[in-house]
Amino acid sequence: MKISFARNKPASLVLSCICLLASRVHAETATNSLPSDWIDPDTGHRIIRISTEPDSSSFYFHQEMFTPRGDKMVFDTPSGIAVADVKALKFGPPKISILVSNVSAIETARRTRDVYFRSNGWLCAANVDTGKIRKITQARCIAINCDETFVVSTIYAEDPTGKTPKPAPRVILPQHERMFPGIAVTNLTPGQAAAARKEDSLARRLVNPRCMAFVFTDLRTGKSVTNGFQYAWLNHLQFSPTDPNMLLYCHEGTWHENDRVWTIRTDGSGQRLMHARTMDMEIAGHEWWSHDGKTIWFDLQTPRSQDFWIAGVNLKTGRETRYHLDRDWWSVHYNSSWDRKLFAGDGGDSGQVAYAKDGMWMNLFRPQRDGSITGERLFNMSGNNYVTGDGGIEPNCHITPDNKWVIFRANFQGQLNVYAVEIARSPVKLGLAASR
Repeated sequence: MKISFARNKPASLVLSCICLLASRVHAETATNSLPSDWIDPDTGHRIIRISTEPDSSSFYFHQEMFTPRGDKMVFDTPSGIAVADVKALKFGPPKISILVSNVSAIETARRTRDVYFRSNGWLCAANVDTGKIRKITQARCIAINCDETFVVSTIYAEDPTGKTPKPAPRVILPQHERMFPGIAVTNLTPGQAAAARKEDSLARRLVNPRCMAFVFTDLRTGKSVTNGFQYAWLNHLQFSPTDPNMLLYCHEGTWHENDRVWTIRTDGSGQRLMHARTMDMEIAGHEWWSHDGKTIWFDLQTPRSQDFWIAGVNLKTGRETRYHLDRDWWSVHYNSSWDRKLFAGDGGDSGQVAYAKDGMWMNLFRPQRDGSITGERLFNMSGNNYVTGDGGIEPNCHITPDNKWVIFRANFQGQLNVYAVEIARSPVKLGLAASR
């Protein structure tokens, strides 16, 4: 189905003039820095550069960057952890304050107004209002649970009980054969060849995986327990926003040869595959929690590079919801609003898994009661280099808790900065079907 995306048309001569001025600013700043506040001439949406220092970065898509009341946002800068007022965005670039110097944030707390970070071997927390810093533990930490009683990390370790037998080595074909059957290596496009090489490097870890496990540390007692032994590459650790004893994680690797999305409890019980693949080359990944902790959302393709969905599984019932997207609407990462009414997607270039011809946009989606979904282009991302490992950056979007902005990072003109794009109110219905 062909989809025409929505672009907000200026409603007045004044806004038309602003857009014209913005296009001129784009041209005039081709060799200089972009303005800090402008209108995207392609969409009519307002863009603000939040960061004032190049090499600043917003958080990875599944890390919480907002305080519990949604009034403050946190991001990283070369100077340290920065804090800005979300509501101030409507007035232009907000005032930035450095909360802690010369460190990077792990994430903000779900219930208190603390930001977690590591410094000199210690896990620490700083209060966004008072700036007070406290040392917590020297235990390794990848993620903090919602009531700040547990942290988690991973280690390579064999199961001392012997209850986790080592699987037989797998035979995995060269990835160009899996991804582009019938096409000789010499006939692949440069983008296809690069994608196959990337998947080959991931596939090597699936052939004969090492055993990994979780280390959960109780911050109340200081006691650590090791459990959840698996012959898999454990990655993307995310505690539930509402259940302090539930962890979401993935089996990393080639997604089309791996059941990726899993949960486990802090005592090692309840290990559960949240989505089982049903066909060859199906992929599910880049998973994240809904803010209420009831749903795990993920990028689903059935099969890879052909049929695209934003999919979610209800944690309690196991029931799946799927929103179908055409190729050019696929994104490297998606995210959802706190009230579950919006999704955002950060787009992707033609070398990404969707091989989109017109995919470099910041996108907004609105699920509808009738099972359809609306979509809108918020911002033209063609100036961003998406190619990680080659100077690129994936934007990793976040919707502000008030549903008024999408926060992301981008390296326009070679400078990494944090940006906000304003969300329009009236997206055009696309006729995309939802499947339940």
